[in-house]
Amino acid sequence: MGLTRARIAVDAMGGDFAPEEIVAGAIKASAELDLDVLLVGDKQQIDSLVEKYNSKETASVEVIHAEDVITMKEEPLTGIRRKPKASINVAMDLVKGKKADAVVSAGHSGAAMASALLRLGRLKGIERPAIGAVLPTIIPNKSVIVLDVGANVDCKPKYLEQFALMGTIYSKYVLGNEEPQVGLLNIGEESSKGNELALATHKLLADNSQIPFLGNAEGRDVLSGEFDVIVCDGFVGNIVLKFAEAIGEVMLQIMKEELPKGWRGKVGTVLLKPNLRDIKRRIDRAEHGGALLFGVAGICIISHGSSRQGSMFNAIRSAKEAIDNDVLEKIKSYNNQRLESENNHTEAASASSK
Repeated sequence: MGLTRARIAVDAMGGDFAPEEIVAGAIKASAELDLDVLLVGDKQQIDSLVEKYNSKETASVEVIHAEDVITMKEEPLTGIRRKPKASINVAMDLVKGKKADAVVSAGHSGAAMASALLRLGRLKGIERPAIGAVLPTIIPNKSVIVLDVGANVDCKPKYLEQFALMGTIYSKYVLGNEEPQVGLLNIGEESSKGNELALATHKLLADNSQIPFLGNAEGRDVLSGEFDVIVCDGFVGNIVLKFAEAIGEVMLQIMKEELPKGWRGKVGTVLLKPNLRDIKRRIDRAEHGGALLFGVAGICIISHGSSRQGSMFNAIRSAKEAIDNDVLEKIKSYNNQRLESENNHTEAASASSK
């Protein structure tokens, strides 16, 4: 789809600072990234914000009315079913009807996932979806994708194998790693370490020729740059994600508090301003956009609930990158090869037993 102009549906009512910050970020993304934005939500509120932020009419924006919103207090599946006209449902329907190429939401992540599963469905051969978050590493301009970071609290080895395959494709075609190195998050480097899930998954990953498996990755390795893809269950992954985000926020806060002290600090701040800007770009979670929901039959980006204009801009940029690099079609192709290989293996084993 890289040759056509991307059309991205944005849940304008989702998030702590919706709709204003969401609309502002979406308009900025449309103007600067050359894409069409479909803002889904309360038309009256959104129209006034579009007039405010798109006064020069440099962005391509269409407002799609949705009469309901799934709140953070609602149980995801119940809310999705009770409110078919909620903004996240209307946005998903736009993708299902091929009127949009992707959905971006900073609203209830559970609702976004439930809506995607019900309306878009799972990809063939993918048993569970996974949320993949891109994090910075200590190596400049190098990122790592961690999945799952919250979609599945409990996992089977087969799920993690599928996560690894999808993460490999994303790392190669979107993050630009020609030979992605995949790691299984564990408590030790040795293949004999870990619980039953880790031991069984290690064998599956090592035996799968489609997955460039490097071995186990310990917690200290996640941001080392040694690995391009880290796989784990959603319980562990969500803890890793929240901890990494907190570390970034703590570092930024420490710099704000310590650098301006005294005249030397003020002079140093001025001299280091370009460097400080680069540091913020590397560790601020807003700079890394949202997380892609892997395994559903459509591009869906789940952004932070606290997203402001910058975060929404980068979440939409992430959606555009996934569209431009045909991530969905590549996952389908690789997965079909996996399924064919498994079927051939099963048939061969059946024939040899006769």
